[in-house]
Amino acid sequence: MTRAAIGIDVGGTGIKGSAIDPASGAAITRRHKVLTPTGGRPGDIAREVGAMVAAIREELGGPVMPSGPVPVGVALPGVLRDGVMRTAANVDASWIGADARALLSETTGAPCAVVNDADAAGLAETALGAAKDLPGTTMVLTFGTGIGTAFVMDGALVPNFELGHLELDGHPDIERYASAKAIEREDIALPEWAARAARYVAHLELLLNPDRFVLGGSISKDADRYLPFPGVSAPVVPAHFRNNAGIVGAAWLAGRASG
Repeated sequence: MTRAAIGIDVGGTGIKGSAIDPASGAAITRRHKVLTPTGGRPGDIAREVGAMVAAIREELGGPVMPSGPVPVGVALPGVLRDGVMRTAANVDASWIGADARALLSETTGAPCAVVNDADAAGLAETALGAAKDLPGTTMVLTFGTGIGTAFVMDGALVPNFELGHLELDGHPDIERYASAKAIEREDIALPEWAARAARYVAHLELLLNPDRFVLGGSISKDADRYLPFPGVSAPVVPAHFRNNAGIVGAAWLAGRASG
C-alpha cells in the first residue's frame, strides 16, 4: 500500500481533508477544512475539493511521493454506484445522476476513489479503528449534519446501507430530528439530543441486532458525556478516528486502490 494518500470528506456543512498514512490512519499533514459552498452544487464542491487537494499536495511537497503519485479518495453524502451519485443528502439534488468519480478526477487532476461518507467511516473503523479484527456485525453511525450508517459483517462492508432517513415516532426523516445538527438548529441541550439518538439507535438494534455500534461524526468527541445509551443492549463505543473517520476511510480506500 502507498505510503501516503489524500482523504477528503464532503459534508453538508463542511469539507475537510488531509494526507493520511493508509497503513495506520495517522495524519501526515494538518487537517484542512472549508465551509461547503452555499447550495452544495457539484461544480462548486468539486472546485473546493480540487483546491484542497492542491493545498495538501503542496504541504506534502508535490503531487508525487517516492512510491508514485499521491492517490486521492473522496467521501460524499449519498449513495454511489460505479462512481455515480444516486442520492444526495444535505447537498444539491443536481448531484443525483452526476458522475462524481469523473468530475472529481478532473478537478483534482488524478484518478479519484469515491465512496459514501458513512461507508468511508465504516472502512476506517473496520480496517484500522474501533472495529478492527472484530467478528460478527458492526454498525458505524455518523452523527453530523445528517445521520450516516455503515454496516459491516466479519470485516466486509455492505455498501450504501443508508438508514439515516427512516421514519420513526412520527418523524418522516429521522435525521432531521436526531442528527447532531438538531442541537444548533433547535437550540436543544446535549441530553435532549442524546435521548433522541438513543431512541434511534435502539430502533436500529431492534431491526438488525448488530453485535456493536461505533459512533462517529462531529458529536463523537463528546461521547463520554452521553454514553452509554439507555435502552440499547449492544455495546456503543466512540469511533477511534472520531470526526476524521471519513477522511481516513477515503484515504485508506484510495491507497488500497492504488496498490
